[in-house]
Amino acid sequence: MDETGSIPDDAPDGMPPDEPESGPLRRCIVTGERLAKETMVRCVVGPDAVIVPDVGAALPGRGLWLTSRRDIVATAVKKRAFDRAARRSVTIPADLADRIELLLVRRCREAVGLARRSGKAVAGFEKVGQAIRKGGVGLLVAASDGADGGRHKVAAMAPGLPVMDQLNAAELGAAFGREHVVHGAIGAGALAARLRVDAARLAGFRAPNGPAPTDEGPHRA
Repeated sequence: MDETGSIPDDAPDGMPPDEPESGPLRRCIVTGERLAKETMVRCVVGPDAVIVPDVGAALPGRGLWLTSRRDIVATAVKKRAFDRAARRSVTIPADLADRIELLLVRRCREAVGLARRSGKAVAGFEKVGQAIRKGGVGLLVAASDGADGGRHKVAAMAPGLPVMDQLNAAELGAAFGREHVVHGAIGAGALAARLRVDAARLAGFRAPNGPAPTDEGPHRA
């Protein structure tokens, strides 16, 4: 909505100036589509009028919600969707999509690490196989840069189980306290469910087998 109270021609049809922060659905500021909020990426306007990604949906302020895809972020920047949704001029970091990707990577790594520390995760081909045979696995984990043959062998042991393959071997290793991990399994439950959702969000920003962003510098697509 602009200063005259009119919705711009290129705004999603019928998109209101404000979306209430309640209920299970949120409206994407680019497409206008209403989606489950846990599958989307939330941003807020910081005190200095800079757009801040909030992948955990915990920061104060009205949320500006996006479909979790790198191209959607690019479109939001190009078409000034953040300005329209915030109803003010905002500053957008040039590497916003990279920042979102890095935050999602961290969130996935932290969840895997928490599962490991709580005894709900194992790493290594043999241990994964044992966990599958024992039962109770909710999510398989495969390094994005691992060999396809090993991934297919693990998946074949548990047809139908979802596979998270957005993290590379070094990132999985950091989560498991090792140098690198190629195969892992997460026990069924809330952490596995959270990882499935966050991995799907990360997939919208990370090309398969692509380079990873690091704390030392953002990933460039």
